[in-house]
Amino acid sequence: MLNGIWLSFFIAAFAASLWQWLVGGDSEVFARLVQSLFDMAKVSVDIILVLLGTMTLWLGFLSIAEKAGLIRLLGRVLDPLFCRLMPEVPRGHPAMGLISMNFAANILGLDNAATPIGIKAMHSLQSLNPSSETASNAQILFLVLNTSSLTLLPVTIFMYRAQQGAADPTLVFLPILLATTASSLAGLLAVALMQRLKLWQPVVLAYLAIAALALGLLITTLAGMSAQALAAASTLVGNLTLFSIVMMFLVVGALRGVRVYDAFIEGAKEGLSFTITLLPYLIAMLVAVGVLRASGVLDAGLGGIRWIVEGFGWDTRFVDALPTAFVKPLSGSGARAMMIETMDTFGVDSFPGLLAATMQGSTETTFYVLAVYFGAVGITRIRHGLGCALVADLAGVTTAIAVCYWFFG
Repeated sequence: MLNGIWLSFFIAAFAASLWQWLVGGDSEVFARLVQSLFDMAKVSVDIILVLLGTMTLWLGFLSIAEKAGLIRLLGRVLDPLFCRLMPEVPRGHPAMGLISMNFAANILGLDNAATPIGIKAMHSLQSLNPSSETASNAQILFLVLNTSSLTLLPVTIFMYRAQQGAADPTLVFLPILLATTASSLAGLLAVALMQRLKLWQPVVLAYLAIAALALGLLITTLAGMSAQALAAASTLVGNLTLFSIVMMFLVVGALRGVRVYDAFIEGAKEGLSFTITLLPYLIAMLVAVGVLRASGVLDAGLGGIRWIVEGFGWDTRFVDALPTAFVKPLSGSGARAMMIETMDTFGVDSFPGLLAATMQGSTETTFYVLAVYFGAVGITRIRHGLGCALVADLAGVTTAIAVCYWFFG
């Protein structure tokens, strides 16, 4: 499936470029395609260089946690839930603890920690996978939940809105929270349907009910806070939690007789080999995305949607924010640029500006996550992984549109 998708990106880009050259007279289109190849290759290397440091750092700390038994201990917290959602993963397996830590880091918006932990979790799940190339059910569920944007405090979105002069940078907090909840729930339901998981079991329903209550309590607590207080609280909680986890690894490891420095070096050595294996997969995916954007295929799709919406006589204001939604599954930096461009063009507190910010905070860079997580373990047959992830993206986008019309008219 991944082979077909990758090839289709290039075919669509080439066909669109031929049309622009032969019909539109744009003789520079192929120059843009070639330039995008080199640009995306450079971006891939830049990403790998950043990831190399974070992977080395966190694999070192995770090595201490594993030797101290903390990963298995954390895994027991979610064992009752994930033994039903991932029945092929044995109770108490280290993957459960890593998955728990990955979700916690994502929820707190700690991307630099979430990615290395997530890759380590994917490796742990791969140790249970009977196939070296085909994704297992557990790996697909883990990937889809990661692509559904689990972040509850989108501080970076608030920062961009503040930079653009928003009267209240946190105005999109509740819309983003509702949209990302819908995205995650849709992803879970899509995977459950494909894998025939029984979500109505009492244990699963109990976990979902606890999550819903916690979400409601969080909304109630944070909704009344000012922009400055919310930004300060989220930054403090995130950084305090992150460093507290590091200290817990070190202190508990030392108390349990782990030679923490030696364990850190042992784990950190894995960071280099893990990261280098990602580069081919990352370049392959990003260059395909680059030529698709450079060919104008995304702009053509936007124009078609606008034409259809106008034909039905509907409000077309949401169409102006769709570039962010189109690009986000393909490129995080590209979507960020689209969001800022929408804010510049229509105003940071305009309906398109608010909707673009909501979409940016409630969806994820699906193809990047897919390339990094599956590429890290050599998975090439992704089965229903991409389809379920795109269902989650679609749910996030449509909910963002509905919620923004509800909140902002």
